[in-house]
Amino acid sequence: MINFTVGPVMASNKICEIGAEQVPYFRTSEFSSIMLENEQYMLEFAKAPDNSKAVFMTCSSTGSMEAVVMNCFSEKDKVLIINGGSFGQRFVEICQIHNIPYAAIELEHGRKLTKEKLYEYDGMGYTGLLVNIDETSTAVLYDSLMIGEFCRKNNMFFVCDCVSAFLADPFDMAKCGADVMITGSQKVLACPPGVSIIVLSPKGVDRVKSSNVKSMYFDLKDALKNQERGQTPFTPAVGILLQINARLNEIKNFGGADAEVARVAAQAKDFREKIKYLPFELVSESPANGVTAVHPVTANAYDIFLWLKDEYNIWICPNGGDMKESVFRVGHIGALTHEDNTTLVNALKDLQKRGLL
Repeated sequence: MINFTVGPVMASNKICEIGAEQVPYFRTSEFSSIMLENEQYMLEFAKAPDNSKAVFMTCSSTGSMEAVVMNCFSEKDKVLIINGGSFGQRFVEICQIHNIPYAAIELEHGRKLTKEKLYEYDGMGYTGLLVNIDETSTAVLYDSLMIGEFCRKNNMFFVCDCVSAFLADPFDMAKCGADVMITGSQKVLACPPGVSIIVLSPKGVDRVKSSNVKSMYFDLKDALKNQERGQTPFTPAVGILLQINARLNEIKNFGGADAEVARVAAQAKDFREKIKYLPFELVSESPANGVTAVHPVTANAYDIFLWLKDEYNIWICPNGGDMKESVFRVGHIGALTHEDNTTLVNALKDLQKRGLL
């Protein structure tokens, strides 16, 4: 199978080989050294400000989204959420569960956030902002610098879910003023799912340390304290953390964060060029590098997903909800090449010859 989904993605042979090894015991100095190196690479690649910290959570990225809301906000806050799709809606639901007062900027599928729309909420007393920088369900990339400027002006605590954007799209945590960045092991890091990473600016660290969280597993104070010695409070996904270390070193050796972003951007550009003459429309008016959301104008999107999976051994990414039959997504992250793009496009062209597109 060739995997064009947005997670889990195609992993390199090296990462797969590590996954086949026996998992070592982790309360050792050797594992601590690996974890401290993982943290330093994450801070470097996120372009985090000095004195930032990173913690590694054994959970999906939704777990880290919830942990950040629990540790950084309370019923005394008034949070603004950018909701342009399934993952913006997830932040809404987390705030509802934890009784965090919020308002949501509702955007139509595929629409970017404009400065005019954002500044309708200027000076209205909001204390925090939650955004999925790449709204993966529609492949819309939001402008982190514009949002960061708005947050600075309004003295808002700025949380960026960069789960699909990290190392796929340009992101500078210090420059945009983000207080928190979240990502996951199964995206550009191209490892199995199961680990999510939270990067905290000094302001984010202070916010966490002053919080009073009624949770054992999601208390980030405990995670920060343990990471100081390269450990985690509870048993982590040891094997995945070893794979993450290999992948971070691989990215470093290939030129670092900017080089990886450029590679993903080139993969996305190649695919979009190759589908120009197929009966498709691109959904996003501000497309992210990591994924392309496609609306087939002559066929059912979910049928295309099934045909490619069952007849061509190719995975693309279906959508759910009201986009299930109208939008599919193609990822450009992981160990994919331009030749893989050609294989996918040739399969789509064959569906067209068969009268299915």
